[in-house]
Amino acid sequence: MHPDHQRQLATRQAEHAFLLSKESVVAHVVASGAGFVEDLDESFKENRKDDIWLVDFYAPWCGHCKKLEPVWNEVGIEMKNMGSPVKVGKMDATSFSSIASEFGVRGYPTIKLLKGDLAYNYRGPRTKDDIIEFANRVAGPLIRPLPSQHMFEHVQKRHRVLFVYVGGESPLKEKYIEVASELIVYTYFFSASEDVLPEHVTLPELPAVVVFKDGTYFVYDEYEDGDLSSWINRERFQGYLNVDGFTLYELGDTGKLVAIAVIDDKNSSMEHTRLKSIIQEVARDYRDHFHRDFQFGHMDGNDYINSLLMDDVTIPTIVVLNTSNQQYFLPDRHIENTEDMVQFINNILDGTAEAQGGDGLLQRIKRIIYDAKSTVVSVFKSSPLLGCFLFGLPLGVISIMCYGICTADTDGGIDEHEAAKKENGDRELTDEGSEEEQEDEKNGKYTELSDGELKQKDIMEKKKD
Repeated sequence: MHPDHQRQLATRQAEHAFLLSKESVVAHVVASGAGFVEDLDESFKENRKDDIWLVDFYAPWCGHCKKLEPVWNEVGIEMKNMGSPVKVGKMDATSFSSIASEFGVRGYPTIKLLKGDLAYNYRGPRTKDDIIEFANRVAGPLIRPLPSQHMFEHVQKRHRVLFVYVGGESPLKEKYIEVASELIVYTYFFSASEDVLPEHVTLPELPAVVVFKDGTYFVYDEYEDGDLSSWINRERFQGYLNVDGFTLYELGDTGKLVAIAVIDDKNSSMEHTRLKSIIQEVARDYRDHFHRDFQFGHMDGNDYINSLLMDDVTIPTIVVLNTSNQQYFLPDRHIENTEDMVQFINNILDGTAEAQGGDGLLQRIKRIIYDAKSTVVSVFKSSPLLGCFLFGLPLGVISIMCYGICTADTDGGIDEHEAAKKENGDRELTDEGSEEEQEDEKNGKYTELSDGELKQKDIMEKKKD
């Protein structure tokens, strides 16, 4: 063999061996991650209070739990490597159901961070980074101080939405701490003195609660914004979002209507980009008018919207969703510009726009039918053979049973009819007798009549004599 060919062959073999070894190392690391996740039992209830625990309550038969397992092992590895005080564990909620019910476990998998007597539910995406970020946020202090401008700038770069309490001790700060204990599962809470804030920030009075987002800031006003908890819950999102199913689920807690441009992100045509730009302009330029009642954004694709509306929505289009009662609004005419969109929103606010959908009885029945139809279609699309087996076999058995029942009834009816006919025939023969019997009966009658006539004739002759 030529020396160059030998060198190329040796290089390929070395690369192949390296890839195999790399894959085996990765597989070993993921598998060994189970060593950083503790299996918890009934003793956990008494031993947990001295530590902070991140626990996955699972069921062995749950498909979502099995999908989470490798991610959970990675979480255990990462938390251990970063030196986090949070311990990672998992508990079979079916084997230790009493403990799981005490922690309010209602479904699988359920992720909770247990800190002293408090239990915080995780409701975010089931990815390693999101779960770790949740654990670090909740495990730390409720209110994180910002001692310098440099620290403030550093934190502001890391967080798209930043809540800051400015001032000293006050009833507002007590309320701020109370709200933080409730909403720490969603966002961070900070405190700072006024001189730490950027120079362009002007506060009407102290103390104050400020949210920094969308390149600007907004100050909480108790008289205009109402309850502090509701205000923070509404303001914890940016003014304009890339909306997906999980984001819509979270927006349901804000009480806002969600105005969405349903587009195809891969489609760069003017119509798709125009609708997206209109929603962005309204979110930016009309914030003071609509931010208390509306959340703005766009959604890539119409699959999720179709399932919500139980209809096929043509994209690009604009939809306004009420996530609290499953109503939605569609524009009655084409949205050409920002003014058309503002008019559409005003029509919704004053009640002149027609609301569709809802959560009434008819809509619930329609939802059940739609979900059943969607399930059947998805099964057949993903695996036609499995669909034929799951739905064809039961239908076949039912058809055979129905055919057997109908056939049995038909045969029985024919037999009963023939038996009745035969019985009637026998009865007719019995009542009427044979032809000979009938002939004899007639002759007997004639004989009897002839004898009588003879007797009467004899009497008449005797009278004559």
